[in-house]
Amino acid sequence: MAPISILDLSPIVEGGDAGQALRNSLDLARHVEALGYHRYWMAEHHNLPGIACAATAVALAHIAAGTKSITIGAGGIMLPNHAPLMVAEQFGTLAALHPGRVELGLGRAPGSDQLTLRAMRRNLLAGPEQFPQDVVELMNYFRAAEPGQRLHAVPGEGLNVPIWILGSSLFGAQLAAILGLPFAFASHFAPAAMMEAIKIYRERFDPSETFAQPYVMLGVTCVAAETDDEARFLFSSLQQSTLNNRTGTPSRVPPPVVDFAASLDPYQRAVIDDALGAAVVGGPETVRRGLEDFVARTGADELMVTANIYDHEKRKRSFEIIAEVGGVRPV
Repeated sequence: MAPISILDLSPIVEGGDAGQALRNSLDLARHVEALGYHRYWMAEHHNLPGIACAATAVALAHIAAGTKSITIGAGGIMLPNHAPLMVAEQFGTLAALHPGRVELGLGRAPGSDQLTLRAMRRNLLAGPEQFPQDVVELMNYFRAAEPGQRLHAVPGEGLNVPIWILGSSLFGAQLAAILGLPFAFASHFAPAAMMEAIKIYRERFDPSETFAQPYVMLGVTCVAAETDDEARFLFSSLQQSTLNNRTGTPSRVPPPVVDFAASLDPYQRAVIDDALGAAVVGGPETVRRGLEDFVARTGADELMVTANIYDHEKRKRSFEIIAEVGGVRPV
């Protein structure tokens, strides 16, 4: 089995609030660190009532301060929302406080809708087409200063914070290949282009000073429980919130319901299948087979598993089961 890592969206459940979600995230991070998971990432999303990690660098500071060894990172920072210098300073600060534990995944989507993008008030003339230049600028801020250089990221300069390129389409695959960077594909919510993106990235990869070979990490929605039936029941919370988000009625993570799939009409089923078609859901043996088949089919170098489960203790147990069947072990 490939190494396995965690993507946490710090889910805000119905009846809960953002503070509790972030406290749960720290509890989860400590739990998976003890289990031996490789890395722990959080993602930037805005104007979504079910996600508490919009201020991603701040949320990661909370996680890093409460853990000891697990690698933390952004999966990712949506760079069109930010000035590269400010991102370099934020993650440079994290890296200065937690040496050797911080990395940075970069995406070119806004992480929300266009209305929210305008509300964030970055230069409105900037856009995703500037993403490659912004990535290169940001990478340069983490390098040692050149003679006569006048603009510096402090903290950040010389810390060589590892950079990943994220993608849910083919663009990120091409950019990661050109720059010789590791590539993380969002197959946990956009599986349709996954195989083509992997193919393009591997075929076009140009070795860099940091990576001689391509390295692919794939997002996988994975809900594990003691039985297949229980896992499908827990999965219904994510199915409900995914349907709500994609049909314009975003919500907090709702409690699970029995046999939710049976209530769906063809359109609703298609919406959920488009987003969650690669999900692995079931008891221990079903999850083991599902993850092994996924790795065999894709050749993934690493998996990043994620799931918004309504019950925090059930969520922790899900990651325990994944660790057990996926060969995750404490260092």
